[in-house]
Amino acid sequence: MNKRMLRFSSLLLLVGIIISIPCLGKEKITVTDMAGRKVTLCKDPERVICISPGTLRLIIYVEGKSSVVGVEDIEKKFPKTRPYWIANRELSRLPSIGPGGPNTTNKEPDLEKVLAIKPDVVFISYMDQGKADSLQKKIGIPIIVLTYGPFGTFNEVVYDSIRLVGRILNKEARAEAVVDFIEDSREDLYSRLGGVAEDQKPAVYIGGIGFKGTHGIESTETLYAPFEWIKARNVAMSEGKKGHLFVDKETILSWNPDIIFIDSGGNELIRQDYVKKPDFYEALKAFKARRVHSLHSFNWYMTNIGTVIADAYSVGKILYPECFKDVNLAGKVDEIYTFLVGKPVYEQMTKSFGHLGDIPDYLR
Repeated sequence: MNKRMLRFSSLLLLVGIIISIPCLGKEKITVTDMAGRKVTLCKDPERVICISPGTLRLIIYVEGKSSVVGVEDIEKKFPKTRPYWIANRELSRLPSIGPGGPNTTNKEPDLEKVLAIKPDVVFISYMDQGKADSLQKKIGIPIIVLTYGPFGTFNEVVYDSIRLVGRILNKEARAEAVVDFIEDSREDLYSRLGGVAEDQKPAVYIGGIGFKGTHGIESTETLYAPFEWIKARNVAMSEGKKGHLFVDKETILSWNPDIIFIDSGGNELIRQDYVKKPDFYEALKAFKARRVHSLHSFNWYMTNIGTVIADAYSVGKILYPECFKDVNLAGKVDEIYTFLVGKPVYEQMTKSFGHLGDIPDYLR
C-alpha cells in the first residue's frame, strides 16, 4: 500500500470514529436533498464544506459562514468576480478542500483533503443521486446535494435549495427572508412596468454571455433574467428556443435591436472584434447611436443572484427611465448586496466590471 493510500485509510478510520459519536445533544433530522435522496444528519452542524459551483454562495446567503471550515482553490483564484467572496474575503484563510471549478461538477472530490477537514456535512451541487450515495458511503459523512436549476442560470428550484440549507444550519427564518427578498425584488421590477405598452418597448439584445468560457457578441440568452424581470423585448426570443444561444452576425444584423447590452465578461472579446470588424458593428443602429451598455457578469461559478437583480434595475433605468426615476442605482445595488452577502460591494465590483450601464470605452 503506497503512502497516499495509507494516509487515506487512516483518515477514513478517524472519520469513522468521529461520526460514531452522537450529535452531542443536537437534534437529528432527516431531509430530502435536491437529488431526491433522504439523508439523516445532525441539525446545526459546526463544520461545513461546500463543493462545486454555487454551493458556498447559498451558505453565505443564509448567514452560515461561521460553520464553513474549508474552501475550494477556485474561490481563492478569482477573488474579484463574486460578491459573496468580495464581502467575506477572510474565507481565503481557510484550508483547501480541493481545486473545485466547473470541470469538477458531478465528479468525486479530493477525498483526502475533504477527510482532513473533518466536516460534519458536505454540501455539493449538481451531483447525480447514485454518485452522491456512493460518495457518502465511501467517506461516511452526510452529503447534501443542492441545485440552482438549469446549469448556468437559475429558477425557483434554488429556493428549495436555500430552504434546505436553512433547515440544516438552523437558519430557517433567514432562508425564508432571502427567498422573500428575491421575490420582492422581482415583484418591484414587474410592478414598475405596468403602464408600458408592448409597442412602446425598445427591442434589446444581450451579447457576450459566458457559457463554459468567455464569448463575443454572438453569445446570447433567450431567457436572460434581467430582461425577463423587467419585461424587456428580447429579440433573441424570436428564435423559439430557451436558454443559451449562439447566433451568427447576420442574424444580429437582421434583428438590428434598438439597444444592445454587453455582458462584461465578454466585453474584451467584443472590443477586439470591434477593432477588427468595425463595419459590422457600425451597421447596427445601437452601435451607431451609441446605445450600447455594459452589465455585470452574474454567471461566475454559477449564478450570483444579487447581480441578476442589480443588472435588472440597471436595464430598467436605461429602457424605462421614467419608471425608475426614484431609483438611485448605486444605492440600490449596495442595498441588494448588503442584504445577501453582508456588505455593500458595488464599488469593488466596478473595479472589475465598470459601472453598471456604462457605454464601453471603445465607443466613447
